[in-house]
This record gives sequence, C-alpha cells and structure tokens, in this order.
Amino acid sequence: MEDNEKVQQTKEDLCAHYADDYDKHLGAIIPPIFQTTVFTRKVTNHGYTYSRVTNPTVEVAEQKIAALEEGEYGLCFGSGMGAISAALMHYLERDSHVIALKAVYTPTRVFLDSYMAKFGVSATFVSGESVAEFEQAIQPNTKVIYLESPVSNIFTLQDLEGIAKLAKAHGIITMIDNTWATPIFQNPLRFGIDIVLHSASKYMGGHSDILGGVIVGKQETLKEIASQERGLYGANMDPHQAYLLVRGLRTLPVRLDRHQETALKVASFLEDHPLVSRVLYPGLPSHPQYELATKQMSGFSGVMSFIPIGTPQQIYQVIKKLKFFEEGPSWGGFESLINSPGIGITEEVTQRTGIPSGLLRISVGLEHVDSLINDLDQALHSALR
Repeated sequence: MEDNEKVQQTKEDLCAHYADDYDKHLGAIIPPIFQTTVFTRKVTNHGYTYSRVTNPTVEVAEQKIAALEEGEYGLCFGSGMGAISAALMHYLERDSHVIALKAVYTPTRVFLDSYMAKFGVSATFVSGESVAEFEQAIQPNTKVIYLESPVSNIFTLQDLEGIAKLAKAHGIITMIDNTWATPIFQNPLRFGIDIVLHSASKYMGGHSDILGGVIVGKQETLKEIASQERGLYGANMDPHQAYLLVRGLRTLPVRLDRHQETALKVASFLEDHPLVSRVLYPGLPSHPQYELATKQMSGFSGVMSFIPIGTPQQIYQVIKKLKFFEEGPSWGGFESLINSPGIGITEEVTQRTGIPSGLLRISVGLEHVDSLINDLDQALHSALR
C-alpha cells in the first residue's frame, strides 16, 4: 500500500485490516503465528533469516502501528523499556546530555539519571510546561530532548510543535512517549517530533496480558536501530506477543472511545466531589493546558490522578475501600486500577518529580461508569469521614 493510500484510510480501517495479506495466508482472516526461530531459504529467498532480526507476525504489528502514527517505519520490542532504552542508546554517546521531564515515567528517569551516568551522560529535568524551559536547558552537548505528553502521574503537557522547532534549530533529536494518548488520539510526528515511543503493554494490548514496546520514525533510522540496539541487545518482540498485540489493535479505537467517555464522567464527578481537592486530567476544561490539549490531541484516554482531602493514612484507606478498582502499577487494560504515587513521599521528592503529596492515580477500565463512580464515592466517604 502506498503512503498516500495509507493516510486516506481511517484509523479504524488501519487497525482492522492494514498489513493483513489474506491471500498470502490461504484466506485466513487472522495472520498465523510464525512461532519459529529460523527461516530456511533453499528454494525461495523470502527475506527472513532469524526471528531476532525479523519475523512475519511481528511485522504485521509494526506496520499497523507505523501506519497509525503516520510514520515510515515501526519496530516492536519485548517491553516498553526495551524500546525506550534502545532509542536513547542509539543517539546518546559518551559525555552527551539529554533534557527530560521531572515527572517522566520512573524507569525512564532512573535510566537517564542513574544508569547512563556511568557513560558520562548527564540529564537535566524540567517541568516541560514552557518551551523556554527547554531552551534554557540546552547545552553544547545536548543530543536528545525526551518528552512524555501528557506526563506520567501529573498529566501536564508539552508544546510539541514549539519544542520540535527549537530542537531542529539546535540539531537535537526529539523523542516522545505517546503511550497515554495512543496514536488514536495523538500523532506527534505531525508536529515535527522525530521518534515516537509506546508501551504496547498498555492500551495497544488492552488486555493486561502482554509486555511490549514500539518505536516509530524514519525508515533509515529505525533500520539502524533494528540491526544495532535491538539486534545486539536482543530486545525483540516474541511472535506470540505480536499476535496478541495485533488482536488488541483491532479493537483499540472502540475501547479508547469507551475509556474516554467513562473517564470524562469520572473526572467531572471527582472534580465536584467535596472530599477531593484536585483532579489532574487534561480532558477537563478546567485543566490549565486544556487549549493545548485540544490542539495536539483529538481525544483523551482513561488515566488520571486526584488528591483526596485527608491525611496520608486516610487517603491510603481510600484504596483499600474500593471494590471495582484493583491496586496495581499498570494501566490501559480492560480493568480499572489504582495506585498511590503520592503516598508517603517527602517534600524533596515532590520538588524533584512534581508529584504532589497525597496523589492517587486511577486507570478507568471498561466497567459500567455508574459502578466506578459509586465505588469511588463510597470509598471516599468511608475512608475520609
């Protein structure tokens, strides 16, 4: 399929049918799982040799996601961090510098702030709410600006177009973790961002049963990453993971519409609740960056944070009183989850990460909206009375 044909298809069409060659697989509506390590080629040179390099099942997922992100090429990895670390290692070199966000996904921050220090790589962390912050943080050895919009836990946004222009003027690569919005609701490449990253374990998979990561960008760059960082580190995606990922992609637009519909109602309920002091969700008109959110995104997913009114002990009891929200660290699956990044943290942690004390994060699942709202209401009243 030519690029112009790809753009003309809706995202629903891409999820349902793109890269599915039915005739190639005897008319099978679901592509087979090529659960094989090696490919022989005595008769036909089909281009496959070893699944650490390429695999037909994995390629279906890669092509669908690249098309959804309006990118030239996609690469799947065994986890989100596999994708993130490979992309960063491709560009960072000894004694280089990276700019990232204070509240960036915690393992990413640890990777940049601690692990990469042994290579002499330094990092500057900013709130990310103004382009000027990034401009002031640029150093002569800055190689990468790493974004996550909306950012983990506190859901502030970055001006993607403005940052991309700034970075290009200084010869700096821009990357973004687009897991929260997914390519259904945000396409950072449109705004000039160079590399888009995803944890496919979240909304793309959608069923909390796979680990996976994806990079989308220029074909030339990603082919280099495929043979270097992915091939040498061995962080490729397994064919069965890819099969489950493709299954999740087929229903991604439908699921996200439901997540968004429910989340907007839940966020509005929490915003009006007498026992809640603050709700952090870019889909609310009261969000300070709502205008930027509607400019950069066409919709909003189901993850948000809120701060109940009470002591840390009382707030933690809210979690224990919930019946529909399970306590867990992930998000983006069919189930509703809650965790507590703001419980038990010090003022120093708040200053360093931007996470307020008492913050709870919820992932709104696919349960009935009334069940979730009633559950939150009873837990708040029971724990904070």
